[in-house]
Amino acid sequence: MTFTLSPEPWDSADGARLRAAMEKELAARYGIPDQETDRPTAETVDVFLIARDAAGEATGCGALRLLPDGTGEVKRMYVSPDARGTGVATALLRALEDHARQRGADTVQLSTGVEQPDAIRFYDREGYRRTDGYGPYRGHPMAVCFARRLA
Repeated sequence: MTFTLSPEPWDSADGARLRAAMEKELAARYGIPDQETDRPTAETVDVFLIARDAAGEATGCGALRLLPDGTGEVKRMYVSPDARGTGVATALLRALEDHARQRGADTVQLSTGVEQPDAIRFYDREGYRRTDGYGPYRGHPMAVCFARRLA
């Protein structure tokens, strides 16, 4: 699959559509609506990337937020089901890591959940190590947190 990645406004129509699809999928997996207490916004993310296929269709997204301690936090990583397994998620993750590196971060962290075994396998495979959590996710029974030191 051929695709491109580019920064786009957080509140773009395609970004909103992808995030809504992610929230719908998570609500179905967990049986509850999104419970995140510190939701990312246009003001709190440093970059929001959208992946597009050769026809220009938005197939995935991801954001990076820089935390006060200088760590990068990956937020709202999502790839539409029909584009999974094509390399879009890996490309998005690497681009977010590059952005974090350019902003001086030496570590990137993220949280996924116990009902997302596909995401857990993905982050394990991509060189992330499991952590005890951070911020609102520390000790949360449904959170599975990861971090990766950047070279």
